[in-house]
Amino acid sequence: MKRALLVAAVLLLDACASVPADRSALDLFDDARFQPLDAPIDGEAVFALSAPMRRYLEADVARQSHVEGPQLGLIHALQASGQINLEYDAAITRNAAEAFEARAGNCLSLVILTAALAQELGLDVQFQEVLGDHVMSRNGDLVFYSGHVNVVLRERRSEPGADSAGMLETVIDFLPSEDRDALKVKTTSRRTVIAMYMNNRAAELLAAGNVNDAYWWARAAIVLEPRYTTTYNTLGLVYRRHGDMREAADVFEYALALEPAKLTAMSNLVPVLRSLGRVRDAERWARRLKELQPFPPFHFFEQGRLAMQRGDFALARQQFAREIEGAAYYHEFHYWLALAYVGLQQPALAREHFIVARNNATHRDDVARYQAALDAQDSGGDRNGSGSAR
Repeated sequence: MKRALLVAAVLLLDACASVPADRSALDLFDDARFQPLDAPIDGEAVFALSAPMRRYLEADVARQSHVEGPQLGLIHALQASGQINLEYDAAITRNAAEAFEARAGNCLSLVILTAALAQELGLDVQFQEVLGDHVMSRNGDLVFYSGHVNVVLRERRSEPGADSAGMLETVIDFLPSEDRDALKVKTTSRRTVIAMYMNNRAAELLAAGNVNDAYWWARAAIVLEPRYTTTYNTLGLVYRRHGDMREAADVFEYALALEPAKLTAMSNLVPVLRSLGRVRDAERWARRLKELQPFPPFHFFEQGRLAMQRGDFALARQQFAREIEGAAYYHEFHYWLALAYVGLQQPALAREHFIVARNNATHRDDVARYQAALDAQDSGGDRNGSGSAR
C-alpha cells in the first residue's frame, strides 16, 4: 500500500536529528521534471486578512471587545450565534481568508484563522503542537497520519514592567477531547505552521492526482522550514507518483538519516528500493520496519471487512475493535464496528458506535452517511449491515 503523510499539525520533531554531512535539503529538488506554477507560492498569504475579515473585526468583534477586552471579545464573537459559525471540515486545508469565507476548515485552518484575527487585534499568539495526538486516515491508496495543533491567546499588558506571568491566557482547540488536558504540548513557530499548511496542500494535491502542483507546495515547505521533516515524506511520494524512483529513494533516505525510526519514510522506501533493484537494502529496511511496526496500518480493519463479506460478524467485531485500540476516535473504524453489531443483532451497541463515528467524522459527507446509518438503525432498517457499507 502506498502511504502519504497528511499533517493537520506538526508531528514529532527529533531533537537529536542532524542533517547528513554530505547532503543539503536543497539537493533533493529537481525542478526541471515539473511544470512551473502560474503564480509563486506566498507563505505570508496564509495569515492575510481579507476585507470581510476586517469588517468583521471592526463591527462584531469590536462590540464584544469594548465590553470584555480583545481576547474574550474575539472568543465570544467567534462563538456567538449568527456572527461566524465555525464548522470542522477536513476536506481541504484553507488559509485564513478561505476559512472565514467558507465558515469551515480543518483544525489547522481554524487555528490559522483564529491566529490571524487575534494578531490583528494585538493579542499575543502562541502555537502549540499536541504531542502524541496523531490520527490515522485514508484517501484511496494513501494512508495519512494527522497530527494536531492548537493556539494560545494572551492579552499583552499595558502596564510598565508587566510580564506575561499574570496574563489571562486561553487555549483555542478545535478538536475537543475528554483527555485533552492530560496531553503534553510543545511550542511551535509561525514559520512551522506555514510549512504545515504548505505540506497539507501538497498532500491534498497528491491525493487528488495533481502531482505537478504537489511538488511545488512540498518544495516551498522544505525551503521555508527544512526542520519540519514531515514534508520530506510528502516530497518522496511526489517523486514516486511521478515515476522518479531514484529521486524518491534519495528523499526517503535523507529523511531516515534525520530520523532513523521514521516509519512513514521507511515504509515508502522499501517498495522504491525494490523497484530500483536494490533488493538487499530493501530487505534490510523491511526487517527494521517489521521490528518497529509488526502490523501495517489498517491491517485489522481489512481483516474485519473480509470477515464481514463472509458473514462472520463476531470475528469482524474483534478485528475492528483491535484497530480502535490504537485509534480511539477514527470514525471509519467505529462505523464498521457498528455494522458488525448490526449483523450480530445488537442494536444498542450498533447505535453507540454509529454515534461515535458521526461525532468524529471530519467531512460533511461522512457525517451525513453516518447519520443516515444511525437513522436506519433507529427505524429498524438494514439489519444485516450490507446496505450502507462502502
